[in-house]
Amino acid sequence: MSTFIRTGLRAAALGAATTLVVAPMTTAPVEATPDGTARSAATARLGNGLERREPKLTEIRDRELKRVARNKRIARAMMAKLQWGSAQQFRCLERLWAHESGWDEGAHNGATGAHGIPQAMPGPKMSSAGPNWRSDPRTQIRWGLRYIKYRHGTPCGAWGHFRAAGWY
Repeated sequence: MSTFIRTGLRAAALGAATTLVVAPMTTAPVEATPDGTARSAATARLGNGLERREPKLTEIRDRELKRVARNKRIARAMMAKLQWGSAQQFRCLERLWAHESGWDEGAHNGATGAHGIPQAMPGPKMSSAGPNWRSDPRTQIRWGLRYIKYRHGTPCGAWGHFRAAGWY
């Protein structure tokens, strides 16, 4: 019987009979619903009777990659307006913000209060670039590029300072 269990099958002997019933084991946890029916933990029953499946890790990763690519496109377009259109300047910015936030507009450091793609500290100072600073990547990138221009001159200047000092 343990051989069956190890191979993913459940074996059950019925009474004193010699009949052996073998059934496949469920692979996903199952929970009972209020009406007594069972559903897997990976699905949720909606009011219209349709089942919704949870996104797979690959789908989540694809969404993340698309979001990061979108944020980089926004930054590249804004950099061109500041005459930082070179590939070298973009690589510096790309490395800097990849380290700071992973290009995630929702990134937040609870210990320091740093927020967003540029990790502005404190986050509310980005309100000077727009009221939706908490969640809008355009507002955060606009503020971050202005900060870099004022403080370091160029993204490569900011990246160089970051490498030397650990902050920019």
